[in-house]
Amino acid sequence: MNTAHRGRPALELSGIDKSFGDKKVLTAAAFMVRWGEVHALLGENGAGKSTIMNVATGVYAPDAGSILVDEQDVVLRGPADAATAGIGMVHQHYRLVGCFTVAENILLAAGGTVAGIANLRQAAEAVEAKGREVGLAVDAAARVDELSVAERQRVEILKVLLLGARIVVLDEPTAVLTDAESRALLEFVRRLAEGGKAVVLITHKLREVIEHADRVTVMRGGATVLADADAKGLDAGELARLMVGERVVPPPAPALTLGRERLRLDGFSVRRPDGAIGVAGVDLTLRAGEILGIAGVGGNGQQPLADGLIGLVPAAAGQLLIDGVDLTTAPPAARRRQGLRIIPSDRFASGLIGDLPIAENLCLTDLAAPELNRGFLLDRGAMRRRAAAAIERFAIAGAAPGRLARLLSGGNAQKLILAREMDDDLAVLIAHSPTRGLDVKACLFVHEAIRAAAARGAACLLISEDLEEILALSTRIAVICAGQIAGEMPADQADAERIGMLMMGHV
Repeated sequence: MNTAHRGRPALELSGIDKSFGDKKVLTAAAFMVRWGEVHALLGENGAGKSTIMNVATGVYAPDAGSILVDEQDVVLRGPADAATAGIGMVHQHYRLVGCFTVAENILLAAGGTVAGIANLRQAAEAVEAKGREVGLAVDAAARVDELSVAERQRVEILKVLLLGARIVVLDEPTAVLTDAESRALLEFVRRLAEGGKAVVLITHKLREVIEHADRVTVMRGGATVLADADAKGLDAGELARLMVGERVVPPPAPALTLGRERLRLDGFSVRRPDGAIGVAGVDLTLRAGEILGIAGVGGNGQQPLADGLIGLVPAAAGQLLIDGVDLTTAPPAARRRQGLRIIPSDRFASGLIGDLPIAENLCLTDLAAPELNRGFLLDRGAMRRRAAAAIERFAIAGAAPGRLARLLSGGNAQKLILAREMDDDLAVLIAHSPTRGLDVKACLFVHEAIRAAAARGAACLLISEDLEEILALSTRIAVICAGQIAGEMPADQADAERIGMLMMGHV
């Protein structure tokens, strides 16, 4: 890109309308990003941010409005047209083939159109070179379905960069990255803009906007409520007010009274899908009313730990007890009967079945309950009544018992999982990245739900790569590095610098 174009419009969308059936999701929405700038796009879940960017990348066709690239009208008949126009998007929900390696995914995406990527060897070399350049190292030979969530995010970022986008849209790019990884990525984003490219940063982390964006656009309810504003002089409170229509005030954290031991891990070890040890010799105890935060760089054993706790993979060694009951070899159903519940790291891939109605998703884990059975048949009426009560209790917007789960926004899908998992029998909650990709208001809702569960006597294990979340919620913090607990401390004695050093294996 010729840096002489800096400051001129790169991508302009104006008067954009978009409906799905009778639901209008964009109304005369507008957005503009210039060459050489980082432009932050903010809004609650369901505000229309991803939708308008999907219009910009040819995924959706607008019902009305215009699209200009480099001040020229364009018609985008699909993502291929957008790629030809130099627009690339890193989607929040990954678009990778799980059974393929990283290099195979890159070769598939290149489709013979990217110079220097015509075979697997060239694809692998390109991945490794770009990874070193941006500080997002990925094993090009690894199968995608064996990577952690954070590693898959890195592959998506590398893929778009390798395809040569001049206008780069990043949808929650740091949602699964640690502070150090986020800083490295955002520094690269700044260098990308300084090189003359246009970068759109969709994020819910207001600090990122204030520190790294040049300009800001805010959407609410499918409309643009703040357009192309200079980021200088905007504060987090004002941005939050614009996003939600009210000033968001975090609720006071309740005082938690610790009770009996509910979860114990003794020498707990779990293997990864490739057979290598993913978690080695973990010793942890967790008491009623406690929130134990597990901090760590992505790929250091978080997913194997969660999978081993809920019984998706067997323990390679050690012991797991809930309320004194040895569940080391017990299947997932037996662990649920003992009160173990999970908020998975990927709500759509692991927590919900998108093409099933909300009522069925809410009852998936409790189909044997007497009130849901009528002889050999399920009582659909009872399922709908249970769902209606849960929808009201958890304020799941846009939900109805018969509506498909995949039609919910990210925040409301997470509320659906909370409604199912936080039942009266909850003893131990495993919350893995529970606010990943959620807006400010939804994050507060999830945090308050976790605190409330602890206040009712549950033991909560919070696994998160968001250090701010760990520090905000935890009563005690443990750091995982290379599959082992590298250190542990009370939350009131923790600081981000010490945790960061433990996460990187420097202590």
